[in-house]
Amino acid sequence: MTYSIAQFFLLGFITFAFVGLITAPMRNLAIRVGAVDAPTLARKAQKEPVPYLGGVAIAVGIVAASYASLLAVDFSWETLKLASFVLIPAIAISAMGLWDDLKGLEPWPRLVAQTFTGIIVAVILTVTDTMGFAFSSHILNYAITVLWIVGVCNSINFFDNHDGGAAGTVAVITFFLFFIAYDRQQILVSALAIVTAGATAGFLIWNRHPAKIYMGDAGSLFLGIIISVLTIRLSPGVVPSYKSLAIPLFLMATPILDTTVAVTSRIARGISPFQGGRDHLSHRLMRKGLNRRVTAFTLWGLASIYGVIALSIYIWPDTFGLELILIGAALWLAQLIFFLRIPSEG
Repeated sequence: MTYSIAQFFLLGFITFAFVGLITAPMRNLAIRVGAVDAPTLARKAQKEPVPYLGGVAIAVGIVAASYASLLAVDFSWETLKLASFVLIPAIAISAMGLWDDLKGLEPWPRLVAQTFTGIIVAVILTVTDTMGFAFSSHILNYAITVLWIVGVCNSINFFDNHDGGAAGTVAVITFFLFFIAYDRQQILVSALAIVTAGATAGFLIWNRHPAKIYMGDAGSLFLGIIISVLTIRLSPGVVPSYKSLAIPLFLMATPILDTTVAVTSRIARGISPFQGGRDHLSHRLMRKGLNRRVTAFTLWGLASIYGVIALSIYIWPDTFGLELILIGAALWLAQLIFFLRIPSEG
């Protein structure tokens, strides 16, 4: 069955409106139960406590919209299973993130849970043959899938350090992901991508500066699973294979850049990569004199640039594919050097 782009946009808009509406009561619930992020650490930028649980609103919106759309237009056990193979692991890791938001967890149990989830998803994708691009070696497929899922989960989690930064960037990434998947007629990937874009944009109403609610680990880890699995399932169909592999890397280039900058600077300073700090892209941009709103716009702009590069590689793989990859890689390396030259601490 073929669906028009207008139908997908309607689905995204409905999700946008739904998440925008349910975030307010979720914020009130967070305040009542004391699920707030208090400015008790030097790395906390807010002056007043800000409620968590925004990630629950995002997760509820994406799950509800996904299953409701399946029931409404294309229900079958096959599509239900394929959707659940993405959503159920995301719900499970989000539950762990919620526990971390409310009670607190050490980094290692979180990493173990992410790795375990990655292994389960890798097995499912391999057994069901739903990887967008697969190597001839099952062991290599398992290893790359687990590393990608764990890496993307931590990357989105690290990136959630600025009002509207992560939500807006995820919206941009999934928006470009949608166009590629739609053109390839990957219906399920298209639907989940536009639903995720709508949900994060709806949450952004409340999360833009000054943020009235944060997504917390429940939201960032949920989105990490969603994006990692969608990018693995995406099948650009571009040859040679390295051009297909470049597309998800460029889609995720901005969060990966943030994680690389933070981890590299922490290792260089002799501290744990898992230790929080004011050494992310957002913090460094503000040290350059940008205010919080302009910093968020800059992060979204960077994600948009790499999204355009990824989409352009897909559209013109033979004409400009290699040149675009080289330009994008050079731009990413230049930005890595630029950000590392900005002091890690205030």
